[in-house]
Amino acid sequence: MKMLVLVPSRLKRKQAGGLFLSEAMHSIAGQKIPSDFDVRVEISIGVDPGGVLPGDLSMPANATVSEAASASQAFALNAAAARFDHDFVAILEDDDQWLPSFLHASLLALHQNELDFVSTTQLQTDESGKIVSINDFPIPSGWVMRRTVWQTVGPFDTTFKYHLDNEWLGRLALRGFRRGHLVEATAPIDANWMAVRPWLRNVLNYGGPHSTLLRHGSPIPLVTRMVHAGSGTSALRADPGARATSQREYGRLVETFGRIPW
Repeated sequence: MKMLVLVPSRLKRKQAGGLFLSEAMHSIAGQKIPSDFDVRVEISIGVDPGGVLPGDLSMPANATVSEAASASQAFALNAAAARFDHDFVAILEDDDQWLPSFLHASLLALHQNELDFVSTTQLQTDESGKIVSINDFPIPSGWVMRRTVWQTVGPFDTTFKYHLDNEWLGRLALRGFRRGHLVEATAPIDANWMAVRPWLRNVLNYGGPHSTLLRHGSPIPLVTRMVHAGSGTSALRADPGARATSQREYGRLVETFGRIPW
């Protein structure tokens, strides 16, 4: 079987100088998938129009690059998926990383629980690696799905700048696919205890009728999400224009789905 990992990248560098993309690909290469799964991982990188790969970027043999039609995350993801003919699709944004057991845990959850799609909670850190918080929103960097899901739900809506993930999750729920959200071994999965992690309740309430929470066994989340000055989240905090765009997109989501999908 084959898995395609979509990696949207602006080819940006960390403040210390290293490429975000290099570290993301290193975390993909470090995945420990038992041989009994027999899954070959390939990487498809989506870059902005005119994007030039830096000379210090070491490209693995299993990676290809596609140029997007326009400069946005949605366009980059869709460009990366253009040659998709794989059994599974996963997504890793270039400023995030997977722990070595992430893909194994995701594939195991898909198989053992007869799921179509998994998302996951992340450990948020700053650029130095200092832990900031846990984030229970299902960002794309934690998505792994079967072939039929991507083929049915379709590409990302390029008219969304900030909440393309919410919009895609809304279409996922409408199609009735079975979904699991992976959480660390110590996270609450009983609704009676979710007052301490209310965003997990949002996954159940707004993720669609077939959403469940699953513990993956590790004491920490299997995805590391980096919080930094160049991220979209930082732009929403600092830029009134970005916040206005975000609110308009939220309005479209409520109009379309009756809620903000999770």
